Amino acid sequence: MALIEATARQRGMASCHSCHLLCRLPSEEREGRFSCPRCGAALHSRKKNSLTRCWALLIAASILLIPANLLPITITSALGHTQADTIISGVIYFIHSGMWPIALVIFVASVFVPVVKLSILALLMFSVQRHWQWRPKDRTRLYRLTELVGRWSMVDVYVVTILVALVKLGAVATIDAGFGAVFFAGVVVLTMFAAESFDPRLIWDAMEEANE
Repeated sequence: MALIEATARQRGMASCHSCHLLCRLPSEEREGRFSCPRCGAALHSRKKNSLTRCWALLIAASILLIPANLLPITITSALGHTQADTIISGVIYFIHSGMWPIALVIFVASVFVPVVKLSILALLMFSVQRHWQWRPKDRTRLYRLTELVGRWSMVDVYVVTILVALVKLGAVATIDAGFGAVFFAGVVVLTMFAAESFDPRLIWDAMEEANE
């Protein structure tokens, strides 16, 4: 007969959200008021209202993703001619110019990564709500990957900011950030908060319930 080891929560322990130090919680009553002895962050066995906050942020990010792709992200003025480019029109422009690597980077960072990140977070939250026991280790890896990739989603915003600062130095041409850049930055920030709000330990709760 296989031995079922007790989980950290069953042993009254919790991992610090900030420094990941495994700490012992004094009691259920004091949970949330006990601080990590190493970094001082509040300790919780599970993040409170994790799924509710994560869904709210994810829905808001999904709504902002629409204007982020429809509105111009850059407005270029040169020799009396003004051109507004969305993310997709910028990708098409670089493809027609033969600059495939740049087009690929913009497409991956601005379209592929945000959509995949939103999809993965939605899948993880749905799986937790439905108490899935399917491949918890792989789902945890998916969450870690989403958390890692999220910070690189700001690449486009950085590029637009640098372009605006550099090209404004010239008298011939100027580049201004469009409203699309603002909405895109909102998508990135909200998805980062959504990933931070999600508690990956919830993935393993279904396994714990199955073993009880």
